[in-house]
Amino acid sequence: VQLQASGGGLVQAGGSLRLSCVVSGRTFSSNAMGWFRQAPGKELELVAAISSGGTTYYADSVKGRFTISRDNAKNTVYLQMNSLKPEDTAVYYCAAASQWDTIVVVTLRHLIPSWGQGTLVTVSS
Repeated sequence: VQLQASGGGLVQAGGSLRLSCVVSGRTFSSNAMGWFRQAPGKELELVAAISSGGTTYYADSVKGRFTISRDNAKNTVYLQMNSLKPEDTAVYYCAAASQWDTIVVVTLRHLIPSWGQGTLVTVSS
């Protein structure tokens, strides 16, 4: 499985971006998907996740501003980011796993088998 993330860029505070992650392979619809981010000097953080059945998770810091969705016909997961803040600045990574817990449980994160290459989001104040 290969993941290709795109959609990052420079945006002013209050603006919006949509990240996309295209997944190769035939198992996309059965995978749990997640968007993570890592800011300079900070740990990797789970931003949002979506299960194969559509259950979603959001970090408290992005609830009400970000929306994760998936299009199984296009093997793509999206992260719509609205009302962006400077503290959202980070490299964003998509990830895929066969089990939901592997994405959302911090202690299982090392088991995630597939990661995208990262896309940089910079929010200016």
